[in-house]
Amino acid sequence: MMEAACKGARAEGGLTIGILPGDDASEANPYVQIPIVTGLGFARNVIVVRSSQAIIAVDGSYGTLSEIAYALAFGIPVVGLHTWLPTLDGEPVDTIVQAENPEDAAEKALALAKSRRPRTTGET
Repeated sequence: MMEAACKGARAEGGLTIGILPGDDASEANPYVQIPIVTGLGFARNVIVVRSSQAIIAVDGSYGTLSEIAYALAFGIPVVGLHTWLPTLDGEPVDTIVQAENPEDAAEKALALAKSRRPRTTGET
């Protein structure tokens, strides 16, 4: 999933950063321009989330679930694409914005990020 995201970002002129769980920068996919080696395993998910204005959770294993949990705990918006759906006392909780496809997910995440991003001098 991350390779596809990086490939798309690069194709659109974006800068790609990979926050890697391992100890070797060569573990990054070929579309990562700036690999950040952490050696932290799943603990690096905190760094991923804290560095984000919004996250997109796609499908997912337990690493994705932890990123969702951290994002919700830190107040960072989550867009889900065929991923985990949280419940509270067995009832669905509407904390993840659902997306229909990758384009929809990207549009929703960008809109959420822009709505919460602190403005800097010179922005219009």
